[in-house]
Amino acid sequence: MKKGLLVVLCVLLAVSALFAAGGQQGRTPSGGKAPMEFIIGNGTEIQSIDPSQIEGVPEHRVYKALFEGLVGHDPKTNKAVPGVAESWTISPDGSVITFKIRSGITWSDGTPITAQTIVDSWLHHLNPTTGSKYAYMPGMVVKGADLYNTKGGKPSDVAIRAVNPNTFEVTLVGNVPYALDMFAHYAFSPLPMHTIQKYGDDWIKKENIVSNGPFVLQEWIPNDRLVVVPNDKYWNKANVFLTKITFLPIEDTNTAYQAFKNGEIDWSTNIPLALIDELKLTKDYHVATQLGSYFYYVNVNHPILKDVRIRKALSMSFNRQELIDRVVKGGQVPAFALAPPIGEYKPATGTGYDVATAKRLLAEAGYPDGRGLPTFTIIYNTLDSHKVIAEYLQQVWKNTLGVNVTLQNLEWATFLEERKTSRMELGRAGWIADYPDAQNFLDLLITDGGNNDGHYSDPEYDRLIRRASELPGGAERDNILHQAEEIAVTRDQAIIPIYYYVSQNIIDLDKWDGWWTNPQDVHPWVGIKRK
Repeated sequence: MKKGLLVVLCVLLAVSALFAAGGQQGRTPSGGKAPMEFIIGNGTEIQSIDPSQIEGVPEHRVYKALFEGLVGHDPKTNKAVPGVAESWTISPDGSVITFKIRSGITWSDGTPITAQTIVDSWLHHLNPTTGSKYAYMPGMVVKGADLYNTKGGKPSDVAIRAVNPNTFEVTLVGNVPYALDMFAHYAFSPLPMHTIQKYGDDWIKKENIVSNGPFVLQEWIPNDRLVVVPNDKYWNKANVFLTKITFLPIEDTNTAYQAFKNGEIDWSTNIPLALIDELKLTKDYHVATQLGSYFYYVNVNHPILKDVRIRKALSMSFNRQELIDRVVKGGQVPAFALAPPIGEYKPATGTGYDVATAKRLLAEAGYPDGRGLPTFTIIYNTLDSHKVIAEYLQQVWKNTLGVNVTLQNLEWATFLEERKTSRMELGRAGWIADYPDAQNFLDLLITDGGNNDGHYSDPEYDRLIRRASELPGGAERDNILHQAEEIAVTRDQAIIPIYYYVSQNIIDLDKWDGWWTNPQDVHPWVGIKRK
């Protein structure tokens, strides 16, 4: 027996044993509901469960179980729906939103959640010492937030206030059309400041953590499992039907799929490419158009890659449709821009597929046929699709341009940290819309942004993006965003676009109700139940 097959079998046996044991650990809520347990292959071990320190999709799935913001996501459309706030009003000019906080809402330890809780939480996210991964998001839309977060301002500069215990008011930088949908993101999550002040960074430990979402943490064994059970203090607990959710960090997609076929997990979020043709024939494979981009960050400060001609040569030299048809096979859409078409927004034209021009640019940069060009490294996180895409580019760049690259596979948390360093040369990236607006993608490239891992910076780009933040939705705003993307992607090749995502999930919808495909592939746990 080959060693690889033996490892897979051993993992499956271990997973099976875990599930058998796990069935004895559930609890029946005080309401007397029969056990209804759900197991998800979550793809990888998560970075954290602190909303201010997370940045990935696997983390987001856990976040949706443990926490809830002022608004949540509609499971079919991903549009904002009431959460901690039961309602809101918007001023006539669109610049002020006033939220009514639910009466009597509390943390899982019974501590009240008030408008002041939201104020304190948002200021914690924005505090430069917190190091929040997404502090730039409120910085882009909340008046004074960027001043406090990046420019030495004071907390009092941030235009948020508790009008009274049940009324929270936020003043925006202008008429921001996507603000409500944005507020569902964990960058705006309420935080249990009383627990954070008591325990510091240890507040997320099992014995200390409190949460306000539909579930509470029961168990977290890194690289093994994370288990949540219903939160008896949750305001909408009547619509929480699952009695336990187990998140498993299964990185091997074949292992996850085999576990699904064996009835050992209920939802697999990663697709084994080798079996994609088989999966397409099953009723449990669900694919849908998704607001997301797959691309490579390029370190624009690298001694060699800072030459835009080299970056353009790399981007122009491979056939994206061939990569999709022969390698990933999921029906993705070739991309030459960062933002996908959303509403009336038209993405940048990009540099296209042009091998002859790519070769000419490389020669003009001083490296004809790649001669004299150092070897670059592509970093990616563990997943077979990332690996085969990197291998495809490695082969094409060698055969077409004479460019040599090596590949480095890193586990998720290490990968995310390494991609932010100055050592990174080329790094795999993906972005799923946090809210349905092109600016959510283009914010990735603002100077010193929390997710600007290629270190791109252009004053005109920043000016246009910030100008767009202040405008209502419409043609003028779309045009400004388009101008900005033309600068960063078409002119400067700040990133190498590859394709626009489709969501791919494996779940038996003859068994489960309350789960739908949607544009952002975000699936709230409230309402999911066995049929």
